[in-house]
Amino acid sequence: MTPGRKHICFVTASPLTVKAFLTDQISALAREHDVAVITNLSRGEQLDALKGTARILSAPIDRDIAPLADLRCLARLLGIFRRERFDIVHTVTPKAGLLAQLAAFMQRIPVRIHVFTGQAWVTRRGPWRRILKAIDHLIARLATHVIVDSPSQRDFLIEHGVVRHGKARVLLHGSICGVDIDRFRPNREARARIRNEFRIGGNSVVFLYLGRLNADKGLLDLARAFADPGLGDTVLLMVGPDEEDIRPRMRELCKNGSARLVFVDYTAAPQDYMAAADVFCLPSYREGFGTAIIEAAAAGVPAIASDIYGVRDAVVDGETGLLHPARDVAAIRDRMLRLARDETLRVNLGTAARKRAMDDFATQAITGALVEYYQQLPI
Repeated sequence: MTPGRKHICFVTASPLTVKAFLTDQISALAREHDVAVITNLSRGEQLDALKGTARILSAPIDRDIAPLADLRCLARLLGIFRRERFDIVHTVTPKAGLLAQLAAFMQRIPVRIHVFTGQAWVTRRGPWRRILKAIDHLIARLATHVIVDSPSQRDFLIEHGVVRHGKARVLLHGSICGVDIDRFRPNREARARIRNEFRIGGNSVVFLYLGRLNADKGLLDLARAFADPGLGDTVLLMVGPDEEDIRPRMRELCKNGSARLVFVDYTAAPQDYMAAADVFCLPSYREGFGTAIIEAAAAGVPAIASDIYGVRDAVVDGETGLLHPARDVAAIRDRMLRLARDETLRVNLGTAARKRAMDDFATQAITGALVEYYQQLPI
């Protein structure tokens, strides 16, 4: 540890979280401080982009609840924290937050930051809802500082008593990392390449969903809406891993439109699919912040999205996209038909969306806000 520099540790359950959201922030903080990252590297993933920038440590943090494995992980974190004597522990994702905040509290690490990016308990019922909500409440109590990635999510957490007013902070306008506006941008070459690959006509309107495929994302509602005969000349492009075997159900719901339903398992270049799309769809039941909406916006693509906390911070209804009540298939269908038929509206919404992404959510601005936040910490 270098004298005069803060000793910081980021903790996440998955290296994918680091790659997708935290690399720029960690790199920026590492210019002034000593930074380590703890994540689960048991599946062989590497964080090559941070080599030479931050020390990478492994701990068996599992996303699922597994009491014995979680106790072993807690012991591992306690050992690391005892040895390293960090000034700051910064956690993202619920399981990492629970275990690392508990270990940091037990080792009396002075500054403990947790970032809330959405609540799994929102769509649960019964005992699991109470358990998961209690875990979030405990994380907020253990942390000395709380960052929330959208204003409406902050208000939701305060309303439900998870975090007290005044403790939760939103950086700028929201988002955990912002959007790389040089990477996500209108791109004619990528648009033509993706459309050619899937034999999509140049005049076909493409609705895009990009993310994990599961029921909480409202994808069955999207399939029901897409089955409308009025959308017969459009394509629904679904990009992301199928976590719940949802593809067969979507194909069945789309009926005769299933031939226009295209699935892609994984992409390392989401920006190309954004550039190929005309409208981005996120009919989710729960989100911390609609990061993918802002990425699509940076590519000049408007959104159709559910009017829930988190998402409504990413879409200005009627200006950068169209919101609809969650679980309302008729409303989703209405927005899809409107944008499929009105090219002028699509273009105007997309232009405004790109301007807002550039003005309010650029990665450099969000990273700068986090660095400034760290400068104000009591260390």
